[in-house]
Amino acid sequence: MSNIKFGAVPTQAGISWDELLAVWQELDRSSGFESLWLMDHFVTGFGVEFGSEGPCTEGWTSLAALAHATSRVRLGILVTGNTYRHPAVLAKMATTVDHISGGRLEFGIGAAWHTYEHQAFAIPFHTVRERLQRLDEAVQVIKLLWTQARPAFNGRHYQLDRPPYNPPNVQQPHPPILIGGGGEKRTLRTVAKYADATNVQGTPEEVARKFQVLEGHCKEIGRDFGSIRRTIQVPLFLTEDAAFRQRVLQGMSAATGRPPEEAARGLLIGSVDEIKERVREFVAAGVQEFMLAQWPRIHMESLRRFSEEVIPEFK
Repeated sequence: MSNIKFGAVPTQAGISWDELLAVWQELDRSSGFESLWLMDHFVTGFGVEFGSEGPCTEGWTSLAALAHATSRVRLGILVTGNTYRHPAVLAKMATTVDHISGGRLEFGIGAAWHTYEHQAFAIPFHTVRERLQRLDEAVQVIKLLWTQARPAFNGRHYQLDRPPYNPPNVQQPHPPILIGGGGEKRTLRTVAKYADATNVQGTPEEVARKFQVLEGHCKEIGRDFGSIRRTIQVPLFLTEDAAFRQRVLQGMSAATGRPPEEAARGLLIGSVDEIKERVREFVAAGVQEFMLAQWPRIHMESLRRFSEEVIPEFK
């Protein structure tokens, strides 16, 4: 169980730039987290209009500035919504951040899911099937730009006409590609074909199932399952307050349609000892790296305590 990695997801939702910068610099300077992540959204809500009015800076431009303002942690977007940018433009943005960071970029991408955001900004959303097709093509386009001179590509949704690509990435052959999403038929197959890391969510039992499906896709195409880093994004509620715990689980139960204690199995919630036990369950399910999401989005005291009291147990 040694050398499990931990990252934090202190996103740009609902806080000022100065606050975000201070949080990232503190965690870069004095924490046990090995990676820090932003989100790729333009509003603060969770897929609906309600709660979407708060401040929220754009993810990739924020990441570029934070890459310059930090020196140790690896960094990325968890995860980039493919619908928002042409993949060739996104590839160039990522390469730029790889240079600014001195080769610390983790490249996260997914099919996109935020319904309200697409409606509000009139960004084409497409069907689920088309979004997944576009994701598969987009990762191909990006890898071609990163690994071949003057690549050509003629897909259903994206094309390349032998463009030059300079400068190359700092990380060779390219920054690690992390694909977020747990769709078993399409997303995890795209992971098997192209990704260096997978990022899923759920209970330990659900996560173990996703990894089993991914291993099956790898066997079908002749890919070494062990070459894909297995990561999860999981909410963190480090608290000894029983009433707060109950409120969180009631909210999660309402959001997921699951009984409160079942909803709790997909979270890191409770005391330090309770959270250590849940981390062990996820590790037993095959997780190699944790990305800790926060509600409230930035709760520095719980991140500090997790870094000091939980991370050393798994090193």
